Amino acid sequence: MSDDPESPLPAPHARLSRPQIMGIVNVTPDSFSDGGRYLHADAAIAHGAELSAAGAQIIDVGGESTRPGAVRVPAAEEQRRVLPVVAGLAERGIAVSIDTMNASTALAAAEAGAAIINDVSGGLADGGMARVAAETGLHFVANHWRDGGANSGVDAHYANVLADVRRELEERVADLLDAGVSAERIILDPGIGFAKTADQNWELLSHLPSLNAIGYPVLIGASRKRFLGTFVDPLAPTADRDAPTATISVLAAQSGVWGLRVHNVAVTSSALDVWEAMQP
Repeated sequence: MSDDPESPLPAPHARLSRPQIMGIVNVTPDSFSDGGRYLHADAAIAHGAELSAAGAQIIDVGGESTRPGAVRVPAAEEQRRVLPVVAGLAERGIAVSIDTMNASTALAAAEAGAAIINDVSGGLADGGMARVAAETGLHFVANHWRDGGANSGVDAHYANVLADVRRELEERVADLLDAGVSAERIILDPGIGFAKTADQNWELLSHLPSLNAIGYPVLIGASRKRFLGTFVDPLAPTADRDAPTATISVLAAQSGVWGLRVHNVAVTSSALDVWEAMQP
């Protein structure tokens, strides 16, 4: 993602013809969509390699669920889960993002070969995270977050959700810059599903150009989230939400976002192929 010749990814501020796809690998027993499927390192590495082959430019590895009601796990346990996976994927030349709120895990993952830190708290959960981002020089995804943000109804009170999320993201950027994080390394995520109601999620998604106007690359992570359940049978598995996820992916691409964090890379990649073929 840097301009350095050894970096496997384009710079976030570079103009891309289509968004980067970030494939999700949850090394957890309790993630809402695929918890328990990739608990063993070999299975997680194999899945990450499959997602890369299906069209993901980045594999996002997480060892702690942020689903509603999830219990935090000790950093040592999180690292036990994710570090072999990060190292295994990096050894295969695959760009890896570490999905963590713990500064110690981010640092260990950087040493294992991660290229990106994806912190759903935007650095608010661990006061040492900004320092790690600055010292490692990794790209840093700052998610919009409020304490208890994994629960969509907790602290979901906004005077104006778009204006408030923009302001709070800009505050995170200012803090990161003050901590020494390079502006070229910052990516913003509006936190779809984090401390937001379904209507608030849609409000943000319908105003992506306004989020792009903050001046930093934008990553969207709406894949299979609960607010998409209204489009499928309520008893259907979360994988049935891939069609509405792909629709959001195409509309987000049309709005100029930098990246898309998804579970089903093949479906998203195909949807982007169709969108790209229709461009004049």
